[in-house]
Amino acid sequence: MEGVTPYLMLSGILFSMGLIGALTRRTAILVFLSVELMLNAANLALVAFAQAWGDLVAQSAVFIVMTLAAAEVAIGLAIIVTIFRKRVSTNVDTLAELKG
Repeated sequence: MEGVTPYLMLSGILFSMGLIGALTRRTAILVFLSVELMLNAANLALVAFAQAWGDLVAQSAVFIVMTLAAAEVAIGLAIIVTIFRKRVSTNVDTLAELKG
């Protein structure tokens, strides 16, 4: 279990950076990138646990998270590009007007 600690520390740092970025940034694309950073931090922790325990369940979860992240990128970037074309800005404060 001692070999997992550096990976978990790195994962925690990356997740914290992503969380701070998602909470403080005002541009949709930077919020989007911060969420991706948090997903990759979770993947790093899952791979570290899989390696430590010798179990493939966590690695399978990583593939599921990677698949969801790829779908998020495809749909999220399409939405952001469409919003940018309509409004010429992706500031999340102005996107609050899109509520129904």
